[in-house]
Amino acid sequence: MELGLTGKTAAVAAGTAGLGLGTAKALAVDGVRVVVCGRDENRLEKALRDIGHGAIGFVCDVSTDVGGRQFAERAIAMLGSVDILVANGGGPPPGGFAQTPEAQYLEALQKNLLSIVAMCQVAVPPMRERKWGRVLAITSVAVRQPMNNLILSNTARAGVTGFLKTLAREVAADGVTVNSIQPGTHATDRITQLYGANPDAKAMGIPAGIMGDADDFGRIGAFMCSDSAKFMTGVQLHVDGGSYAGLL
Repeated sequence: MELGLTGKTAAVAAGTAGLGLGTAKALAVDGVRVVVCGRDENRLEKALRDIGHGAIGFVCDVSTDVGGRQFAERAIAMLGSVDILVANGGGPPPGGFAQTPEAQYLEALQKNLLSIVAMCQVAVPPMRERKWGRVLAITSVAVRQPMNNLILSNTARAGVTGFLKTLAREVAADGVTVNSIQPGTHATDRITQLYGANPDAKAMGIPAGIMGDADDFGRIGAFMCSDSAKFMTGVQLHVDGGSYAGLL
């Protein structure tokens, strides 16, 4: 399917591994000039080879509002403009209410809420001026159905979902869409850290019986950034193999 993205530019935060990398690869294949960031130089270099298509990148930690702002500003400087912002970052540490000190909540909000707010503050105003733009945040299906032992992620990602929904309505008339894509359990380093190597998909309650694939996820994300998706905004799309049990 032609996505109408040839010649567009994209900044993919934390795009050197996992779902960010899968999204960067899908955008690059569809003719988008991509810049990614990551915290590790070696992983960055490998990711750029995997993405191909002239992708560029730099080392940057987007786990704070300062890092998020620096990423967006430098991406614009490198590309000239950013048409697509993929707001992404690692999740906070696991834990429940009894095991989680109050100070960790602020760290989680920095990582999964304030960093994305900062990226949007830099990237969205120029999109509005050009009357075309896409913001896609990679969050979690936990926003719809909180996950056990992930109270920090459940809390912070719910907050960013509220921010994105509000922003979507404010900028829709300017040709800018703002959506989030909510992964369930995909075969990524994050899942290995939480559940160990080779977790059993059915035992984890995934009706599809398999773990998600980062490249498949990326292709869904690329469509949400496409010209054909211009009427899709304020959406929270869960991609989880059927794990979410709710009707709405």
